[in-house]
Amino acid sequence: MAKVNLNRVKSVLAEKNKSSKDLAAHLDKTESTVSRWCTNEVQPSIETLYEISKFLKVDIRELLVSTLK
Repeated sequence: MAKVNLNRVKSVLAEKNKSSKDLAAHLDKTESTVSRWCTNEVQPSIETLYEISKFLKVDIRELLVSTLK
């Protein structure tokens, strides 16, 4: 089964010129954890997505892949 991208954390970090290291430090998470979110290996909780959206100053919906095609 092909891996499905559910979040856009990596893309939004790049758009905002922030690194995964910056995000990890801000959230007090390991760089490994953030890397796993960025590769869609695992998904952050809704609460964590909210904190990521505040850090990146974006609407939380921008961190999710749209289900509309």
